[in-house]
Amino acid sequence: MSQRKLFEEVEGARAEAPRPPAGGISRERRGRGALRLWLVVLFVMVAAMVLVGGLTRLTDSGLSITEWDLVRGTLPPMSEADWQAAYEKYRASPEFRLQNNYMQLDDFKYIYWWEWSHRFLGRMIGLVWAVGYAFFLATRRIPPGWAGRLLGLGLLGGLQGAIGWWMVSSGLVGDMVDVASYRLATHLGIAFVILGLIAWYVLLLGRGEAERMQARRAAEHGLRRLAGALMALAFVQVLLGALVAGIDAGRSFIDWPWMAGQFFPPDAFDLSPSWRNFFENPGLVQFFHRMVAYALVLAALWAWWRARRSPNRATRSAFTYAAMMVLIQAALGIVTVIYAAPLHAAITHQLGAMATWVLLIAARHQAAYPVTQGIRG
Repeated sequence: MSQRKLFEEVEGARAEAPRPPAGGISRERRGRGALRLWLVVLFVMVAAMVLVGGLTRLTDSGLSITEWDLVRGTLPPMSEADWQAAYEKYRASPEFRLQNNYMQLDDFKYIYWWEWSHRFLGRMIGLVWAVGYAFFLATRRIPPGWAGRLLGLGLLGGLQGAIGWWMVSSGLVGDMVDVASYRLATHLGIAFVILGLIAWYVLLLGRGEAERMQARRAAEHGLRRLAGALMALAFVQVLLGALVAGIDAGRSFIDWPWMAGQFFPPDAFDLSPSWRNFFENPGLVQFFHRMVAYALVLAALWAWWRARRSPNRATRSAFTYAAMMVLIQAALGIVTVIYAAPLHAAITHQLGAMATWVLLIAARHQAAYPVTQGIRG
């Protein structure tokens, strides 16, 4: 075969080979960008939901609506007769009979609006998720392997709504004037799981599949495991914080670093059976919340020290920001305790918990998918 003939066949093969569609990469990036924007909107809405839920708890408004109606409950009372009917239902609740029997209709309206806003925001989150998921699915803009993940977010949101009513219903029976603290902890824990998943997905979608696969080969496994341990400890701390809030333990011992002048609180095992103390005894619950906070501070500083040896600047920065936020959050916790958990301090502390959670997730992501740095950098 002549040399000319050989080159002609090679060129012909090149011409017949399929070529990627023009602008394919840019379309993929735009698709991922739209998906990320939708997830960011959901993240902001869920974070707002957590804050409104915290304010609902701090204003003792969570038991003002004594029934659950997914459709008719979307609208608030529209007439004076509707308001009077809602008020009469609340008057039959244990909280009104045992604690708030001084309340008139105008007082009731104040706590009603907080709980209604919390529920309405939850419905809006579900609507934004459903419309967005249907749109991306119909337009085939969901990357391969992501449909199940995004569907899982919606299912978790539905589960969260059911858990919310399960929590509220615990405060509407017997002599209860608050919701069960362990149900409150479950409700808040699921909220943080949803926040964490959304944040992780946003970070993953920030880079293409090929780029992410390449970054994973350079993963810093020691730091990734360390960040995972920090996340687990922080999640336990969130659950303990919910228990503290559920029984108003933050207002029971307001000296620091001691508790009623001593290291271990008095009367820590007064309740019977003894297991109830771990959920309902203000001194013991706050003690564990403090101890885990100290452990989290030490672990975050250790992780920051370890991360200083990382060759990647972005990884070092991520662990630095996470450690700084843990320290700030610890300081906010101390301020909240010594001022007996005023509303503004308590809600700032809850906001700090979300910021800490997200920064720890970002640190783990940087360790798992590092942004490598050139020699000049």
